[in-house]
Amino acid sequence: MTAHLALERLLHRERLIVAVGTATVVALAWVYLANGAGIDTDMMTEMPDMAPMPWTPVSAALLFVMWWVMMIAMMVPSAAPTVLLYAAVKRGKDDISGPVLEGWIFLSGYLLIWAGFSLMAVLAQGVLEHFGLLSMAMASTSRALGGIILLAAGLYQFTPLKRACLRYCQSPLLFLSSFWRAGAAGALRMGTRHGTYCVGCCWFLMALLFVSGVMNFVWIIGIALYVACEKMLPFGGRLSHSAGAALILSGAFLLARAA
Repeated sequence: MTAHLALERLLHRERLIVAVGTATVVALAWVYLANGAGIDTDMMTEMPDMAPMPWTPVSAALLFVMWWVMMIAMMVPSAAPTVLLYAAVKRGKDDISGPVLEGWIFLSGYLLIWAGFSLMAVLAQGVLEHFGLLSMAMASTSRALGGIILLAAGLYQFTPLKRACLRYCQSPLLFLSSFWRAGAAGALRMGTRHGTYCVGCCWFLMALLFVSGVMNFVWIIGIALYVACEKMLPFGGRLSHSAGAALILSGAFLLARAA
């Protein structure tokens, strides 16, 4: 009995370490964003319609960090149930290697995929700025572009790829039972796979930031809350379709105004 209670305390402590560590990472990411993410937000506010400044290696690196930290703040909360369940199952399957360490490896693999997405987002931002389609506030200067992004994001909500990715993002148990791999290498592989499903589920939603302004804090919070609801609530599939319909209507409206 004593040994059983000691094991329960150990499991609780290790889950607590993973949970607190994950929450701390998310909190630091939100603080970084709230403080401007290294970007001159005063200039963006005072001259939102001004053309963006020329890029330098330093500014490009800052943009990459901004996007990656933004993805951490927005996506890790909805991935936390999978990370915590992985740590719990890991302890039950393997008493030799620690679930805390491999839980962090799992999360690192997840964040690695979002780092790749962040790099693609920076490249897309550079192309849009090159053609004069983004303002100093990193928002679309073209109603047509904004309408196309909204329309495409709405249509994507109804695609089989969206449904398939959302299915694994909504059910941590389904994901872990389908793709379990042992060891640290397995943890990294599972983390990258889970991150890939999450990118497949949400990448078009992140593109909406080019419509509102990449550093529009209200939109960042709104999209993060929507992603969490879509993944965690039992009616996430219906919510996805409702959001898709709303995005299609908004995109059609903007395109009509552009025409």
